[in-house]
Formats: sequence, structure tokens, C-alpha cells
Amino acid sequence: MKKVTIYTDGSSLGNPGPGGYGAILMYKEHKKEISGGEAHTTNNRMEMRAVIEALSLLKEPCEVALYSDSRYVIDSITRGWVYSWKKNGWKKADKTPALNVDLWEELLSLLEKHKVSFIWVKGHADNEYNERCDALAVAFAKTLKKTEA
Repeated sequence: MKKVTIYTDGSSLGNPGPGGYGAILMYKEHKKEISGGEAHTTNNRMEMRAVIEALSLLKEPCEVALYSDSRYVIDSITRGWVYSWKKNGWKKADKTPALNVDLWEELLSLLEKHKVSFIWVKGHADNEYNERCDALAVAFAKTLKKTEA
């Protein structure tokens, strides 16, 4: 399996509000940056969208080291919460509905194809790639904010 490193970040200007995501994919000497967003969304949805869009670009099953500053994404996967939510009909332990089910289903499907290690990084802590992903996400969100004004 090819070993790929991915950094992701999401942002929203208001929660909900215009949002953006950014990701950097690295394989050997190759590096690709992506960004996108939605006019009305939340920060958590953009964090998830960044991961989904990055993994979707992989053309074959890969071993991925995925870095994110989103505790929501990282903890939901590494602590197994999302698997419990799905098993329980997308209900959380307190019986309330899980949020962002559409995106969780997309992400879980991608995780079946790739071997992904999720690694949390502290946001806004001078990590070059995390900072770049943040800049991509915020820039995209700002373009959407301008169009809504």
C-alpha cells in the first residue's frame, strides 16, 4: 500500500455560516492542496468534509496518516463513538440523534477502503501544514461570505 500523509482543517464564519475546508495530501515528493466549502454549514461539518474530500482523491487503497485539529472527528473515530452511533441507529449513548449522519456514512465508507491512522494536532500551534489548511479553509469561507453580502 502507498503511504500517504494528509492534513485537514475546516472553518465556518458563524456556526452555522459560510464555511470552508482545506486539505493537503502528500505522497513521496508530491503535494496537492484542495479547498472547498458550503454557504451555510458548521465548523464540524467542514472538518469532516475536509477528511472526506481528501480521502476521496485517493485512487487506490492507501495507508494514510491523517492529521486534524478536530477533536470531534478524531475522537469520534478513535474512541469508537461513531461505530456505536451507527450500530444504535445513529443514536448517541444518551439516546439523542447523532449529528452529521450523512457525512459520517460517507466517511465510514472511505475508511473501509483505506487504512487510516488519525492523529490529533493542536490547532493554531505553528504546525506548518495545519496552518496552511486553516488558511485554505478560511479563505474559501470568506469568498462565500462575500457572495452572501
